[in-house]
Amino acid sequence: MNLRIGYGFDVHAFGDGDHVMLGGVRVPHSRGVVAHSDGDVAIHALCDAMLGALALGDIGRHFPPSDPQWKGAAGDVLLRRVAALAGERGWQLGNADITIVCEQPRVGPHVAAMRAAIAAALGVDEDAIGVKATTTETLGFTGRGEGIAAHAVCLLRAQAA
Repeated sequence: MNLRIGYGFDVHAFGDGDHVMLGGVRVPHSRGVVAHSDGDVAIHALCDAMLGALALGDIGRHFPPSDPQWKGAAGDVLLRRVAALAGERGWQLGNADITIVCEQPRVGPHVAAMRAAIAAALGVDEDAIGVKATTTETLGFTGRGEGIAAHAVCLLRAQAA
């Protein structure tokens, strides 16, 4: 069986706002993020993982901040485009696992909605999408509440002929 593994990472600084987008879900928070698009670190990390598995570079290559069409773009729009790139090349998502790194906001209450949103964007079952969160025990930029990050891994498999 043909398989490919990808890894992605994304980070955004906190800025003005009243929510963050995480895994396609609007999560209330006392801050927003500084970003060209919606700043959804979970989906951006997953896009990078999928693009890496495809050997197609990174999210910045496909959705550059210099291109105004991506200003404020929703993460699910980017994710659907990356899934289309995979499909065009004969690949589909097998599964993905995402870890969101932050002290705040609390991610746990939103995990089920994130899994559902990501699965819907990719056209896969929810049990193919793992989402979890961790803190850095107040260490580093996430620990100081300066920003939020996410790691993602994915497995792509060759589409059935």
